[in-house]
Amino acid sequence: MFVPTDFEAAGFLITAPLLDDAACDALAEQVDGVPLGMAGTRSLLSLPWCRALAAKLQAHPALADILPHTAQAILCTLFEKSQERNWLVPLHQDLSIPVAAQIAHPALSGWSLKEGVWHVQPPADLLQTLLALRLHIDICAPEDGALRVVPGSHQHGRLEADAIAVVKHQALVCPVARGAALLMRPTLLHGSSKSTGNSRRRVLHFLFGPADLPYGLAWHDFAPNRKPTQLLHPTGL
Repeated sequence: MFVPTDFEAAGFLITAPLLDDAACDALAEQVDGVPLGMAGTRSLLSLPWCRALAAKLQAHPALADILPHTAQAILCTLFEKSQERNWLVPLHQDLSIPVAAQIAHPALSGWSLKEGVWHVQPPADLLQTLLALRLHIDICAPEDGALRVVPGSHQHGRLEADAIAVVKHQALVCPVARGAALLMRPTLLHGSSKSTGNSRRRVLHFLFGPADLPYGLAWHDFAPNRKPTQLLHPTGL
């Protein structure tokens, strides 16, 4: 297991359990009431229990050295991998963020709508200020489709396919205990294989970032019934 002083070099960290079994059981009841698509859903911050959980995680003493108290929860995605929902994800970087509206700026690219929310790819230096926290509701052994990561790959900005091919053999499988979390920088190369067992792997993938954004951007507000804001200025993209 990596200690916090190694986090910036490695780009990821696996914690000891942050929640006990009773808390995981209660959380499992909450997520089992969430409608899922093929793999999951990314709009959980619209739910009060999810916002409360984000605040609880942010205040957890075990995360104090990595997750700033000034950070804001900006996204929570539920991923469930099981016999019924089973998929693989090749090594990739998370390059998009959810924002309130499209903004015309040459540094911004890759605009898309995901579940009715505008997403954009900002420069790598902004992505490096973000922290992903993958909270595991269930135990995740290697055969459960555990995440694979390439340590240190977040330090090289956006990577093209040929660069990913060179380092893919360095990927490590990251089993995670129930109630524990895997923390990582979004630009860390990561992926996962299909589950080969009969288990159920439910993960809440939180994304935390600074309260204020450059380039005239603002975070999307996941309050219920919020509709995506349309283009503010012609993008020319």
